[in-house]
Amino acid sequence: MLSRYDRQGASSRLRTMQYVPLLAEAGIEVDIAPFFGNDYLERLYAGRSTAASVGRGFACRIGQLRRITEYDVVWLEKEALPWLPWRIERALLDRGVPIVSDYDDAVFHRYDLHRSRLVRHFLGSKIDRVMGASALVIAGNDYLADRARTAGAPKVEIVPTVVDTNTYGVAPAVMRARNSKIGWIGTPSTWTEYVGPLLPTLLAAAEAAQTTLYAVGARPAAAPCPNLELVDWSEDREVDLIQGMAIGIMPLDDSPWARGKCGYKLIQYMACGLPVVASPTGVNSEIVEHGVNGFLASSEDEWREALAKLLNSAELRRKMGDAGRLKVERQYSLQACAPKIAELLRQAASGTLPKKR
Repeated sequence: MLSRYDRQGASSRLRTMQYVPLLAEAGIEVDIAPFFGNDYLERLYAGRSTAASVGRGFACRIGQLRRITEYDVVWLEKEALPWLPWRIERALLDRGVPIVSDYDDAVFHRYDLHRSRLVRHFLGSKIDRVMGASALVIAGNDYLADRARTAGAPKVEIVPTVVDTNTYGVAPAVMRARNSKIGWIGTPSTWTEYVGPLLPTLLAAAEAAQTTLYAVGARPAAAPCPNLELVDWSEDREVDLIQGMAIGIMPLDDSPWARGKCGYKLIQYMACGLPVVASPTGVNSEIVEHGVNGFLASSEDEWREALAKLLNSAELRRKMGDAGRLKVERQYSLQACAPKIAELLRQAASGTLPKKR
């Protein structure tokens, strides 16, 4: 498993690492080999230099690639060598071992939409080359799957980003009824990009309901202000922190990068029995059934209206939250998707993947 991050990186933890215990039960032995250590993200979010962490990452990954012939299949998160051309990566990957590449966001836009013409020229098609050379591409949504098909991947399967419903539980009914906090969870960069433009509207809604906007993981990008409660993220407390919310929100713009996101925040909220309000971008429109498990909101007026409805009715919050929990159990749980992942990895390793997209 050539992951991008160690467990502190949400994409790696959720797309690959959380499957390891269930894969072991299915008789599949996995060695986890991250590119970046936890120190990389700690330094990145603290605004400190990451040069040394990146250097260690490349040295470690080259060593990992030299050993891939010891394995039956390589499960690759996004790419093996970030920011290096495909021909270098291909030389180290092309060892007769089938590659299963996995995508939970539009990482290809990091290159093909880059402001530098040189980056676009040398790296613009890199992820397409990785996809095309993979025996199987596992994509988190239709947007990513369509890109893989266009890139010539011989087999593409859509598997959403999921949660372990044995870990993500619903808060007690009394807590749900009394709580009215508007909740968000994410990283400092996503706070700045997606919440920042809507922040006055969100804070006004919180003030009108005499509650707070409860933001997990937004520091240091978010500055303290009235009606804003800032909480640091930790893996151990993540479920408890989400259970401390009454409504989960996921604002996005309609950019190509946002359309590649897999709506994981929404799945986390819904697994904890929260109703949600989200922008109707990409897969959000599939996860959120408007008026059933939450609301889709495009304009500031729609955000205000949706939040007001939920903040004014504990019964509506409960009803929508229960509907969201049921949907997660059926479609977005580790328990529902692990058997499919195990079978796909077996087929890739044995060369028996059906030749269809």
